[in-house]
Amino acid sequence: MTMGRLDGICAVVTGAGSGLGRAIVERFTAEGAHVVALDRSAAKLAKLAADLGDLVTTVTGDVTSYADNVRACETAVARQGRLDSFVANAGLWDFGRSLADSDPDDLQAGFDELFAVNVKALVLGAKAALPALTTSRGSVICTLSNAAFYPVGGGPLYVASKHAGVGLVRQLAYELAPEVRVNAVAPGGMATDLRGPASMGLDATSIESTIPIREYVKSTTALHLDVRPEDYVGAYVLLAARDESSTVTGTVIDVSSFGIPRRPTES
Repeated sequence: MTMGRLDGICAVVTGAGSGLGRAIVERFTAEGAHVVALDRSAAKLAKLAADLGDLVTTVTGDVTSYADNVRACETAVARQGRLDSFVANAGLWDFGRSLADSDPDDLQAGFDELFAVNVKALVLGAKAALPALTTSRGSVICTLSNAAFYPVGGGPLYVASKHAGVGLVRQLAYELAPEVRVNAVAPGGMATDLRGPASMGLDATSIESTIPIREYVKSTTALHLDVRPEDYVGAYVLLAARDESSTVTGTVIDVSSFGIPRRPTES
């Protein structure tokens, strides 16, 4: 029998019901991991469980709740006897709302809601997972964005939240060493169900339904790829596979190619 790169490990993945989160779950289970999938959508989790069966355990909850993060981590330990990776993947986008075009009330409420998911949830998830990860000498893996390095990946709220994520990864990598590694992956654009803050009226809006994101990514990036969520998940496997990344902590892997100008093709 061929062994997977993640045979025997147990991971919690947040925002696991669709998009990049679901792609991570599918790849992790294909590589031999058991995944505890945390998402606020019971319907999405039910579909995930129907498709993957015993390879996944689902927990309906809110990533901004410390108690829900603890419940997911405790579920992992109860089900598999261990937790090896906590993948803090859930996020919100601000749909590029600029400072000038944003209502002051929307900015205040949107900041609190978006930062709660994109930043506070990383802190709460890492805290909830820390006892089990210390025991297993495991790792935290955060989903950031090319917006963690460059402007224009969103508006000021989103870009600031992803830059904050870089600082958080570096600080936690320092604090939690040597027992726990802390890293992040920075994907580029992709067509998913990623939504925005309800307080800004963006909770019913998904990136794939409002923006020709696949065409944009293909036409503006160096590799001219029609990128899908599954194209980004290899870096998560690398960081979760202890034998392949045992020396890696405090690192953000940029998998977006957005930093490289597109070279025109010959006609």
